[in-house]
Amino acid sequence: MKTSTSALLRATAGAAVLLVLSLSAQGQAATQQAVAADSRITQVKVYPGSATVERVARVSAGARSVTFACLPAGLDVQSLQVSADASVRIGETSVLSEQRELSARCSTSPLDGRIRELEDQKAALQAENDALGMVTGYLKGLAGGGDANSGARAPMDARNLVATTEAMRRTGQDSLLKQHQIQRKQAEIDRQLNPLLAERTRTQGNGGQVTAVTVTLAAGADADVKLSYQVAGPGWTPTYRALLDTATRKVRIERQALVAQATGEDWRGVKLVLSTGQPRRETTGRLPTAWRIGIEPPPRPAAEMAFPAAPAAAMAPSPIMASKSMDSRERRVAEPVFDVSVFDSSFATEFSVPQAIDVPSNGQRVTMALGQHEDTARLAARTSPRVDASAFLVAELDQPAGVWPAGPMQLYRDGAFVGSGRWTAPTDARLTLSFGRDELVRVQAEPERDNQGTGGFAGSRAERKVQRAYVVENRHRTPIAVQVLEAAPVSVDEKVRVASEFLPQPAELAWNKQPGLAMWQLDLAAGQTARVTADYTIGYPKDARLQMR
Repeated sequence: MKTSTSALLRATAGAAVLLVLSLSAQGQAATQQAVAADSRITQVKVYPGSATVERVARVSAGARSVTFACLPAGLDVQSLQVSADASVRIGETSVLSEQRELSARCSTSPLDGRIRELEDQKAALQAENDALGMVTGYLKGLAGGGDANSGARAPMDARNLVATTEAMRRTGQDSLLKQHQIQRKQAEIDRQLNPLLAERTRTQGNGGQVTAVTVTLAAGADADVKLSYQVAGPGWTPTYRALLDTATRKVRIERQALVAQATGEDWRGVKLVLSTGQPRRETTGRLPTAWRIGIEPPPRPAAEMAFPAAPAAAMAPSPIMASKSMDSRERRVAEPVFDVSVFDSSFATEFSVPQAIDVPSNGQRVTMALGQHEDTARLAARTSPRVDASAFLVAELDQPAGVWPAGPMQLYRDGAFVGSGRWTAPTDARLTLSFGRDELVRVQAEPERDNQGTGGFAGSRAERKVQRAYVVENRHRTPIAVQVLEAAPVSVDEKVRVASEFLPQPAELAWNKQPGLAMWQLDLAAGQTARVTADYTIGYPKDARLQMR
């Protein structure tokens, strides 16, 4: 009986030990599952004024949760999206915001290891320098340069005086030289250490907040979990370079993009996609309200006006006013880095950058190429003598295919920079680029003649005659086309009649689809001069006054 009882006690104790070990193992496993996983940014899609960031974290089979730590505090919580393959079931998502210095993962930096290594090297050099300082101090004491109250020095044998002084000289010289070399090494370490300290301060911030996103899941196998979120602030804007070769008449247009962000997290080696879409703008258009027309009520009597009615309840703002105020608040909150108004007339088009891109979170602008377009242009010297007696070299070519949003442009002529302009998508199929002044085309506007007179039956109408003339000279060694623009009068009143006479006849009387804007197209040989004239007769009632705009 005693044997069976003791065996039962031993079995019960063994089971209790196994139960404790099992619970301990489960607790350790739960603790391991709660540890935040290392995530990396794989792709960033940048819009004008915002960006969508995609992160990936690797989870092991049996994992029950994953935490994406050290995310920017300005991310849009409503834009969070979690996805994984079929082996992972996704549960609820929780978001926690905390101070960076209170987070065990975010308070450290990948630069800490290198910083500690340099600091240890600097400390070792300082220790060696202090030891050498003790040696030189001792030698100074032996030479009599120490404190007078330090006591009497030991007598020195005259026979060993030369050897002793030589040894002291060599030892002191070596010590001082080593101290100088140590100072040089410390200065070199500081040059390496200071940028690392500044970079760690920038990436960690000073008391800034960070966000941690924890996703509950059930992983049946090793898999990747993707998290995407939107952040406000990043942006990109297009920029262009137009290069003209006047010998071949080739124009090459290079399309580039300027990207900048200050979200608090660096984009290192990410796939970058640039989009002209604007997800932060309104998704529906405004609707019109009914146009109500009625009779204005009669004015209230004076006695009734003396006693104002009780104040009515506050009325809700109209839908139009509410939408306007909401839009203004949204614009204040989502103020972009770049001016995004240039994208209003463009459809959403994405540009995928093939290589991995680094965009630091310090507002630095990163420039990348988006492609180029080359075509043969028609060159001409264009002038408007009545406005400016100068000629400008213009290149006309077909509009390139695709979406080309408006943006700043730098212009180069034969490899020389001539100035900056702005790229604006043309309204028709032709594109015109101006490449600065053409100093070898001389333009002269002759004095204008303006005469008044009468006409019509019995002099009932007044007439005004205006005569203009322009002289253009080609001083190039080669032929060149010259375009002369002239603004002719256009009547907007049936009582005013305008008769125009040109010599020679302009190539276009409504240049660029603008009525009254005439354009002469002159092909001038080297050294050739041409003269164009415009005569206008304006008739109107004698008792009326002309209004010119």
